[in-house]
Amino acid sequence: MRNHLVGAAALTAAAALLVGCSSAPAKTSAGAEQAPTTDQIRALFADWNASLATGDPQKVADRYAPNAVLLPTVSNQVRSTRAEIVDYFEHFLLNEPSGSIVDSHVAVLDADDAIDAGTYRFALTKDGKATTVDARYTFVYEKIDGKWLIVNHHSSAMPEQV
Repeated sequence: MRNHLVGAAALTAAAALLVGCSSAPAKTSAGAEQAPTTDQIRALFADWNASLATGDPQKVADRYAPNAVLLPTVSNQVRSTRAEIVDYFEHFLLNEPSGSIVDSHVAVLDADDAIDAGTYRFALTKDGKATTVDARYTFVYEKIDGKWLIVNHHSSAMPEQV
């Protein structure tokens, strides 16, 4: 399995792709798998959000690759194992989160790798009261054994809210 630590050169290339990126690249060469569309990558968020709605941290963790890294919104701890990711969602799901994308910028890197970065809003229930939290996000996806999984997820509350 590939190493998911992204070097400075790869980050620079990915950032360049994100600027103004609004469509997937053209078909790959004959015989190669076709790259996904931006809409297909954006739909992965809906799948992840649906896993939140189950209230089951194991189902949410199933959306992540075995060696994924999660930099969560409401925890200072970097989560880099399935157990740590499950632990985070055990606590986060108590708030009954439901997310919606505000602004999405997709970069399809190839047939098996894509990035979705932007802002999202979460409706939460804290202490019996409804509230919302706006945050920035980056999801890095990789197609592993035919299934799109999150290999890196960064989420941080918008600075104006902190």
